[in-house]
Amino acid sequence: MIMKGKKGVILGVANNKSIAYGIAKACAEQGAEIAFTYLNDSLKKRVEPIASEFGSADYVYPCDVSKPEEIKALKESIEKDMGQIDFIVHSIAFAPKEGLSGRFMDVSKEAFDIAMDISVYSLIEVTRELKPLLSDKSSVLTLSYYGGVKYIPNYNLMGVAKAALEMTTKYLAEDLGQDGIRVNAISAGPIKTLAAAGIGDFRFMLKWNEAHSPLKKNVTTDEVGNSGMYLLSDLSSAVTGEIHYVDCGYNIMGMPAVEFDEKGKPSIAWNGTDK
Repeated sequence: MIMKGKKGVILGVANNKSIAYGIAKACAEQGAEIAFTYLNDSLKKRVEPIASEFGSADYVYPCDVSKPEEIKALKESIEKDMGQIDFIVHSIAFAPKEGLSGRFMDVSKEAFDIAMDISVYSLIEVTRELKPLLSDKSSVLTLSYYGGVKYIPNYNLMGVAKAALEMTTKYLAEDLGQDGIRVNAISAGPIKTLAAAGIGDFRFMLKWNEAHSPLKKNVTTDEVGNSGMYLLSDLSSAVTGEIHYVDCGYNIMGMPAVEFDEKGKPSIAWNGTDK
């Protein structure tokens, strides 16, 4: 049991289809004790059954990261109920709808500030607040996406937020390394999650990634979960500041791989339509 004796908190589980759920599942299967947070009463109804599934019914706490007082309350609750912890999973991101469509230059300052606060600054604030509870060999993990490195249609403002999140991961890794705390990010390929529902033409994105990744498939929450468990465990004790891609290799592709017929013309080229 790789995670036996490890305790941690996962922020941002929305349902059993979410990436954070996959990480929770992998960690629990390897013996970890996990606390969960929820944004509001509506999501509480979804998170509580998940916590019970992993034997964590007593470790479910409210935490709206836009409210500093709730992050402080989370720290106090975890300290009281669990004591020292060994890992934090930050699976939180949000951008107003206007930031995910239309011309990027038209995004409002208000939408920009909200996206950066919820999606990026919350990682800093949560880590800082919970740091006194972290063990000497602890791990912090956040979730990114390729849209923070390259342009992805309809990702717009969230792409900029993910770019900032990835650099925040690196700066936190250097800053906290002296305390024995590792900070990494997983950049997962597209998965049908609640968060993905807000991205336009997401079905096309899934088809495109499946067609053009080296493994010719889309990643699953279980696969991302296993990678997350690795980064949270002692197996990755010398890994920090990394953006770990779990996307079936899509990120290595400079252009789509196609086959050519005897006349030198492309014989396989998916154009976004089903046959």
